[in-house]
Amino acid sequence: MHKKLFAGLLAGAMSIAGLASCSSDADSTSSLDGELAGDIVFWSSYTQGPRSDYLKSMADRFMEENPKVKIKIENFSWSEFNTKWTTGISTGQVPDLSSALPNQVTEMIDVDALVPLDDVIADIGKDRFYEAALAEGEKDGEHYSIPLYSHAQLMWYRTDLLDKAGLEVPQTWDELAKAADTLSDDETYGLSVPLGTNDMMATRFLNFYVKSAGKDLIAKDGTIDLTNETVYDGIRYWVDRYKKSAPEGSLNFNILDQATLFYQGKTAFDFNSGFHIGGVESTTPELADKIAAAPLPRMNADDPIYGGETTNQPMVVWKNSKHPEVAKAFLKTLYQTDDYIKFLHSVPVGMMPALKDIVDNPDFLNNDHIEKYRSVFDSLNEVIPLGQAIGMEQGPQLQAGIVTSQGIIEQMFHSIILDGESVEKAAKTAEDKLNDLFKKAGAIK
Repeated sequence: MHKKLFAGLLAGAMSIAGLASCSSDADSTSSLDGELAGDIVFWSSYTQGPRSDYLKSMADRFMEENPKVKIKIENFSWSEFNTKWTTGISTGQVPDLSSALPNQVTEMIDVDALVPLDDVIADIGKDRFYEAALAEGEKDGEHYSIPLYSHAQLMWYRTDLLDKAGLEVPQTWDELAKAADTLSDDETYGLSVPLGTNDMMATRFLNFYVKSAGKDLIAKDGTIDLTNETVYDGIRYWVDRYKKSAPEGSLNFNILDQATLFYQGKTAFDFNSGFHIGGVESTTPELADKIAAAPLPRMNADDPIYGGETTNQPMVVWKNSKHPEVAKAFLKTLYQTDDYIKFLHSVPVGMMPALKDIVDNPDFLNNDHIEKYRSVFDSLNEVIPLGQAIGMEQGPQLQAGIVTSQGIIEQMFHSIILDGESVEKAAKTAEDKLNDLFKKAGAIK
């Protein structure tokens, strides 16, 4: 639950039953002969050209095939969408269908804003989806979101720098630290460590380390657990990396600052998804042949590959839609094989299939970027089924949104690095703050 939601969602939960949808006031969702009819509003955060164009073309085709349907697509950035839906809960201005982020879906479920999509999932084929992806939108046996595509975090590296130094691709955290130190010089940072308090990057990096030890930041009882030796070791690891192989300014880096360094060729290692390819190609295209990625480092080289963080981009249908049948019918068309492949190819390797059978589809594989970055593609396919969004190991939890939105773990690192506070004291302070927020949100007692 985000900072502005503690009061806003309480009011929304009390008034949700009386909300009015943004869609048309037409009375009928379908005509007597079963023909779909009605106007719906689709809020989309896929604002970039190819993805936006695809969704518009799919809506245009759907309206041609269903002449009594009108689909209005309204585009918002992810940050705009968050403000739009949270204020919309209390004002009644909510759409029929929308994209969302996993933590937002958790919050939407909590205020009873969505309708289950089990019928849509069944029609597409439930066994075609990864279990972990569906579980992020599941509550009391019903699924309130459906993943449109997935991406996952990998360790990115510069192949030319490793080759020049005679280094192998690191398999463990210790090997990564040694390689980062070796590759750090006046022109290159071995590994930047982003610790800005206006983002969740320090939480992400700490989560990687903890997950590699087979543990989770959020315990099974729903509390945050930062006061154990694994977390202490992870904190010390990233503090050490910040001091030895990162730019001093990364203490205030957000995700864009961090990524830009890699795009520009100023870091040897980084962590990100397949979207990193497009960033490098558009910023420093001469480096496009010199980047690669592998699964995240492990504690020991013979430890199994794990899913450090998978993001499954969900779609939802809003409870107060006057025309949920129309919204669901349009949603299903987005998964038609030929069209779905075209959508994925708009950001190849960045957007990975949410449907397992598409991964091996010859038409999907017939893509220049997939062929060029096949090792990255294979690594993504290996880790995507194994991971979840941070804090979603036990399904949709409000704690997941709190731990990634409040900057408390990031503040913890600042206390250690800037104020000289001990790891144990800083971790305990952060743990207490987060558990207090969990209680205020009603996530734990």
